[in-house]
Amino acid sequence: MTTALVTGATQGLGYALVAGLAQRLGSGDVVYLTGRTPAAALPEGRAKVVGLHFDVADPGAAERVAGEVGEVDIVFGNAVMRVGPDDEPAAIVDAYTQVNNFGTTRLLRAFAPRLRDGGRLLVVASSLGTLHHLAPVLHPRFDGLDSLDAVDAATATWRDEVLDGRAKGMAWPGFVNIPSKIAQVAAVRALAAQRRDEDARRGILLAAVCPGMINTPTSGLWWDVSGAPTPDEAAVALLDLALGEIRPGHYGELVRHGKALPWKP
Repeated sequence: MTTALVTGATQGLGYALVAGLAQRLGSGDVVYLTGRTPAAALPEGRAKVVGLHFDVADPGAAERVAGEVGEVDIVFGNAVMRVGPDDEPAAIVDAYTQVNNFGTTRLLRAFAPRLRDGGRLLVVASSLGTLHHLAPVLHPRFDGLDSLDAVDAATATWRDEVLDGRAKGMAWPGFVNIPSKIAQVAAVRALAAQRRDEDARRGILLAAVCPGMINTPTSGLWWDVSGAPTPDEAAVALLDLALGEIRPGHYGELVRHGKALPWKP
């Protein structure tokens, strides 16, 4: 039996990932659709879909849910707090990092040890999550970190600089999504550095993934997404990565449409 779990799955890309997994997996398999609130309806497919409450911002939730689900084959970390152009960074950054960043590292800590041989643990990030989008003076903040604790510490320092206003006098971008996504990718890289040999032996893929621009109401606040793929369309490449043959060059990297993106210039 294959067991899959998707966080942030009650709408958008997360819901599309659950629907795709339910269609592609078999009748004896289970897909957990998780989120803070229940989905309006569960997708139908060959696999059984189970709704499960999972608030990644709750410090104890990841371990609790992982203990309940047990061993897993596929995990998509897709939970995200969305922000708009009118949101003041200092007003939202604490809640934002609790979901997007500390929620990610909690997920990695809880589920990486529970992956079965051949498993896939994929964190949905963005092509903004590379050091190309950060001033060179800030690269050492997230480059070469060797543990999830180190990534959490770096994220907390940036968060605090935004909270108390110091970030405005530094080289940080005003768009909080950029440092947040970089921290997500740094977390995947740090864990991959620790697990690489064991995961290679067991056929496990750990990676960050970029679905590309998606036509959603939130993205539409920032960009013209009228020609962008729908969540269902964007989910296809991510599902192919989760269910297809593993490429060694993808391990620990940020993968977009089957290609690993360079981490730094």
